[in-house]
Amino acid sequence: MDVAVFILVVLAFVALSGALVRLVRVPLPVLQIAIGAALAWPARGLHVEIDPELFLLVFIPPLLFGDAFAAPKRELIELRGPILDLAIGLVFFTIVGFGYALHWLVPSIPLVVAFALAAVLSPTDAVAVSSIVDRNVVPARLMHILEGESLLNDASGLVMFRFATAAALTGSFSLAAASLTFLYAVAAGILAGVAALIIAAKALQILGRIGGTPAEAQVLVMILLPFVSYLIAEHVGASGILAAVTAGLLTGTSGIFRFLSVSARIQAMSLWSTLAFIFNGALFILLGLQLPDIIRKVPPELTSRHWLFEPALTVLLLTLCLIGLRFLWIWIGDIAAGIAARLGKREAEPLGFRVRLAGSVAGVRGAITLAGILSLPLALQDGSAFPARDVVIFLAAGVIICSLIIASLALPRIARGLVEPGEDPGAAEERRARVGAANAAIAKIERLAGEGEEGEVAEARLAVADSIVAGYRRRIAASDEAEEARTEAREAGRLELELRRAGIEAERTAVRAMFRSREINDHTMRALLSEITLTEALLKTRRDRK
Repeated sequence: MDVAVFILVVLAFVALSGALVRLVRVPLPVLQIAIGAALAWPARGLHVEIDPELFLLVFIPPLLFGDAFAAPKRELIELRGPILDLAIGLVFFTIVGFGYALHWLVPSIPLVVAFALAAVLSPTDAVAVSSIVDRNVVPARLMHILEGESLLNDASGLVMFRFATAAALTGSFSLAAASLTFLYAVAAGILAGVAALIIAAKALQILGRIGGTPAEAQVLVMILLPFVSYLIAEHVGASGILAAVTAGLLTGTSGIFRFLSVSARIQAMSLWSTLAFIFNGALFILLGLQLPDIIRKVPPELTSRHWLFEPALTVLLLTLCLIGLRFLWIWIGDIAAGIAARLGKREAEPLGFRVRLAGSVAGVRGAITLAGILSLPLALQDGSAFPARDVVIFLAAGVIICSLIIASLALPRIARGLVEPGEDPGAAEERRARVGAANAAIAKIERLAGEGEEGEVAEARLAVADSIVAGYRRRIAASDEAEEARTEAREAGRLELELRRAGIEAERTAVRAMFRSREINDHTMRALLSEITLTEALLKTRRDRK
C-alpha cells in the first residue's frame, strides 16, 4: 500500500509540475527537482530507496526508445561525424581529463573511482536541454547533434563506468580485455535491438492473422518492445541501453507500423507521448527526493571549516571543468572538420564561438548519471567498504543539479540570436511535402473519377470527386508561396473550421441529450463521443498547422 500511495503522489506532482511551469517560468526539470526536494526535506517527508537495476529497467528503455523514435533520422545520418565524435571521443576525453582533475581536487578519491565518476558523468540528457530552451532559438544543426550524442553516449559512458567499477573491485584493469568487451557490448546491443524488433513484428503479424484482435493488444506489443530489447541485451552481457536506442531508431523505418490497425497507431502515438512526460517528470522528482538526504550526509572529506560552502564550491568547479573539457573538444573537432573540408575541397561550416559555447553548456547530466552512480556496490570483494562511495554519489548529484541550473540560466542568453529570422527550413520542407502529396492525391482521384460507369453513377462519382479535390486545392492554396493567396486560403480555412467546430459541438450536445433521455445507452454514447473527439482532434491539428 505504501508503494502504491508513493507512486500516486509522484504522478500527481508530475501533473502539477506541468501546470506550475507556466506560472513560475523556470525550466521543468529544475521545478520538478525542487518539488521532490520539498516533499523529502521534512523529517517525516517522502523517502524512497532506489534499486538501481530496477530503476534502469523501468525508466531508461522507454525514454531512450521514445527519444530515438522521434529523432530525425536523416539529420542523424548527415551529422554522424560530429555525433560519433562527441558520443565516443568526448566520452574518453572526459574520463581522462575529469578523472585526473577530480583526483587532484579531492585526493581522498582513488584515481580508478574518479575515472568511474567521470564515466558516469559522460552521458548527457538532451530531453532536459529541450525543456530548458526553445528549439526555435537553438540552431537546428546543434540540436540534432545534441540529440544524437545523448542517444549514443549513454551506452559508451555506462560501459566504461562498469569497467572502472570492476577495476575498483578487483584492483586490476586490462586495456585489451576492456576494448574487446566494449566492442562486444556495442555489437551485441545493436543486434539485440534488431532481434527485439523482429520479435515484435512477428507478434503483430500473428495477432493480425487471428482477426478481431483489440487495438489495445497491438499497442501493448509496442510498449513492451523497448523492455524486451533491453532485457535481451542485458541477458547476453551487452548494452541494454544501446539495444533500446537501436529498436527506437529502426522502428519508424522498419515497416512495423503496417501491422498495426489505424486505431492502434493513434493509441500508440498518444500513449507514448503521455508515458514520456510521466517518466521524465518522475525521474527528476525522484532526484529531488534524494537531494535532502544527500545534503544531510555531506561527506567529511569535502568539508573542513565550512559545512556547505566548500562542497558547493567543489561541485561548481567540477561542473565548470566538465563544461571546459566539452568546449575544448568541440573546438578541436571544429578545427579538424575545417581542415578536412579544405583538404577535400569542400566548403567548411565552422560552428563559431557562441555555438561552441552553447553546445558546451547544453551538455547537462540527468537520469542516466543518477541511475549509474547509485548502482555502485556497497563493498569490495574482501568485504571492506567501497572507497569514497558517499563522496562520488554526492558529487554526481551535485553536478546534475548544477549543470541544469547553469544551462537554464546561461543557455537561453547564449542561444539568443543564433537562429536567423525567417521561415523555418523544417516548415518550408513540410509545406512542399504537403503540396506534393495533395497534387498526387488530386491526380489519382481525377483519374479514378474518369473511369468506370456512365449515367447517374458517373455523375455522382464526378460530384464526389470534385468535392474531395476542392479540399485538396484549398490545402495547396494554404501552402502557396504567395502571401496573398495564403492569406485568402487561411481565412477560408478559418471559416470552415469555425463552422465544423460548431457542428461538432452540436453533435456532442445532441448525443448527450439522447443519452439523458435514454434513447441511447452509455456504450453507444461513448462510441459516438470517441468519433466526435477524434474528428475534433484532426480539426485542431489542421488549425495548429495554419
